[in-house]
Amino acid sequence: MNKLRSLPVWAWLFLLALVLRLVPVLVSPDLPIGLTDMFQYDMLARSIVAGNGYRWYAQEDVDLIRETVGGDFPIDFDVEGYDPRGVETSFRGPGYPAFLALIYSFSAPEWRFFAARLVQAFIGAALAPLTYLLARRLFPKREDLARFAGLAIAVYPMLIIFPLALATEQIFIPLTLAGLLLLLHASETGRRRHYLLAGFIFGYATLTRSVIFIFVTFAMLWILLAARQPRGALFFTAAVVVMVLPWTVRNSLLYGELTFVENSLGYNLHMGFHPQGTGTFQYGISLELVPYLDDGVRNDLGTEAGLRFLRENPEHAVQVTVNKLGYFFGLERRALTYFYSNGFFGYIPTIPLLGLALLFVLPFPILTTLAATAIPFVRLNKDRLPLFLLIGGYLLPHTLILAEDRFHLTLLPAFAVLAGYAWCSRRQLWAAAKANRIQLALAVLLVALLWANWAGELWRDADKLGLLFGPEGNRAGFSY
Repeated sequence: MNKLRSLPVWAWLFLLALVLRLVPVLVSPDLPIGLTDMFQYDMLARSIVAGNGYRWYAQEDVDLIRETVGGDFPIDFDVEGYDPRGVETSFRGPGYPAFLALIYSFSAPEWRFFAARLVQAFIGAALAPLTYLLARRLFPKREDLARFAGLAIAVYPMLIIFPLALATEQIFIPLTLAGLLLLLHASETGRRRHYLLAGFIFGYATLTRSVIFIFVTFAMLWILLAARQPRGALFFTAAVVVMVLPWTVRNSLLYGELTFVENSLGYNLHMGFHPQGTGTFQYGISLELVPYLDDGVRNDLGTEAGLRFLRENPEHAVQVTVNKLGYFFGLERRALTYFYSNGFFGYIPTIPLLGLALLFVLPFPILTTLAATAIPFVRLNKDRLPLFLLIGGYLLPHTLILAEDRFHLTLLPAFAVLAGYAWCSRRQLWAAAKANRIQLALAVLLVALLWANWAGELWRDADKLGLLFGPEGNRAGFSY
């Protein structure tokens, strides 16, 4: 007991977060996967383990799909040249499937989902101490702030159940957070090995979700211009290139043209600016490019269509760009709506269902409201600048291409740090707000925009919410 009491705060945060995340994993060992993305990551991982390379939709998967959905699946696999081992692809970055493949190689096939979720619970629990350490780094004299931030991530409801999903964020968020911490540490020590390690981590994060590469570019410039360490920038960049280049070469050889980590940009542009689209994932539109087995053809057609949509209807493009910002900061109710309305949990009476919905929906508005309040009052310095570069560099591509509420999970640690600053410094912020009306006005504006977005979202989906909380809500059958 004395040894437990002597544990540092970050260790206690890890243990708390781990226990909370293990509960949903351990009580649902046989839980299947339920979304197309999850099936695709599973297919890719099994292909790697089987020694067939990076392929999806092997014959066994096609047979299973036909058995499940009959003739409704939009892909025709009965084409000349189809390889029963599957289709070589670069639509998904290799980082997460490689992670799953490593786990699958040590687990029995029938237990692979449980094994993956168990590992993901441990990795997800690490977000709490990492957030605590980030807050200590950015605000070294504020232990209370760091504890607030770490605890907020440890008990965040969506992150507690998130290990159940097969999703890139399982490793992408920890990689991004660990990479940011190492980057700050490297700027302090100036040592090459620290910059190399930070570069390797961000390189693997890029292989997991290439959208982070904009921030990686910002980080290179930050090392060069703010940290003023040209050699550090060189070693950081070299490490990122070493990680990313081999896969870029593989993809480019596969399609006969320069192709980065993944070639889903055309698909996302097509959906993001579609005339009937709203700027987020929509099931019907998502099927229009699915029949093309060749990723290169799909990417070219999607890019051409997306750019045509932009030229033909620029007003719509502006509208959906604003929508994407709203969807990015949307309420975290999409998963609950989909799984409950499709009968995964059976019927839940209205009052308990409403309580469950509030449990998962309210934490994000609370956290981001506090963070938005803090932003105008945080004094920028060399170490804090990368935090804001991360927020901007990660938000920018989603606003321009495609957005949904799941994507903002990556920024939760950053929001938790800022929220901790607002809560733990609330008296000082109030005094500063009274002394500086411009900062106060900016804080009010940011908070007002957030709440106007959430109010608009609830108003827009009022009919759907009425069905969801009604007596037949578990049979409503909403698409994801």
